[in-house]
Amino acid sequence: MKARDLCVVGSGYVGLVTGACLAEIGHRVVCVDSDPRKLKALKAGKVPIHEPGLEEILKRVVKAGRLAFAGSVPEGLKFKGRRASVVFIAVGTPPRPDGSADLSAVEAVAEQVARHMDGYLVIVDKSTVPVETGEWVSRTIQRFNKDETPYDVASNPEFLSEGTAVRDFLHPDRIVLGVSSTRAEAVLREVYAPIKAPVLVTDVKSAELIKHASNSFLATKISYINAVSALCEKVGADVGMVARGMGLDRRIGPLFLNAGIGFGGFCFPKDLEAFYWISRQKGYDFSLLKAVAEINEHQKGWIARKIEEKLWNLEGKTVALLGLTFKPDTDDMRFAPSLDVARQLKDRGVRLRAYDPVAMERAKALPEFAGVHFARDEYDALKGADALAVVTEWPRFKGLDLRRAKRLMRTAVLLDGRNLFDPAQARGLGFDYAGVGRP
Repeated sequence: MKARDLCVVGSGYVGLVTGACLAEIGHRVVCVDSDPRKLKALKAGKVPIHEPGLEEILKRVVKAGRLAFAGSVPEGLKFKGRRASVVFIAVGTPPRPDGSADLSAVEAVAEQVARHMDGYLVIVDKSTVPVETGEWVSRTIQRFNKDETPYDVASNPEFLSEGTAVRDFLHPDRIVLGVSSTRAEAVLREVYAPIKAPVLVTDVKSAELIKHASNSFLATKISYINAVSALCEKVGADVGMVARGMGLDRRIGPLFLNAGIGFGGFCFPKDLEAFYWISRQKGYDFSLLKAVAEINEHQKGWIARKIEEKLWNLEGKTVALLGLTFKPDTDDMRFAPSLDVARQLKDRGVRLRAYDPVAMERAKALPEFAGVHFARDEYDALKGADALAVVTEWPRFKGLDLRRAKRLMRTAVLLDGRNLFDPAQARGLGFDYAGVGRP
């Protein structure tokens, strides 16, 4: 394999994992970030996000001299006299109020790249972007590329799940390369040569659509089983059994068929909204996506509805929330269902006690958790609680000592928002138990 000099612009969840893993497979990588505090922390060896395996890789590749950090695009493109042959754009694309993606950061990077490149360069959209973004990036490059330096724009969507991002990068299901020239294809194939996975080469627009279509389909699966869970509760069926029966069908599969209190995180809600916005802009009402989002919003209210059923009047009652992040093995609070749960319960006059294994400091800074008591551990959260609500399925919660929990609580009400516990066991210990889609 030929080691290449690569530049990754943006060192958030996607950029930092991408840069570290590209260095891990042998390339020389410079990660660029404009945030001075984050840059200082990274140079000092501090990892600003919780992602299993990432810190170990960062220490290893920085020590080996294959990963460095820079504060500007020009520095990243020509770090210590070495010229990058590929630049990955991995900056944020946050949602606007109308559901469209804010691509101003992508445009700003494209302009900087155009002004400072001095040899053939492959410019890769790594961020999740709407279809036709590649065309806009190319126009921006043309506008500011005064020396007419040759280049290609490509799309290489990421399929990283927080909590398993390192594994997802190094052992992916597929690598998608959206290119417009054989030269760009050859360069990117060389970049990814050490990773053994199927490589799908497409045009740029198809690659852009693959990411939005994939995330929206997974979100659809989750909302579908959550809608089924609502019907299960009404007729006395068990959604776990229904999902298992569905998942054994090879055409469906078992993944993403776990009923719960809805999906969150920065990807699924944002990408679902952006995909719906794109379809409407192009004259197609992709109403299925709207229904998926509506089901998800309704599902986030499951805990509040169940607590009202169990406790009657909520004013002055105390509820313990276990888990605050949108999923286990991450400290990401963006669009986490816990935000909606906390807001709904506080609006009803509930006092909240909360615990999360890694995200306490992030949660304390959020307005939704103002006035919430942050506990030392899960058992501290349960002291005097009228109800326990499982919000995030951290593995450690599955091993909760329910006998001890009951002794600490004021009333033994258990709202299992992620179906972690055996209903018969919980009820056998005296809990008034409710699970999602369980009879």
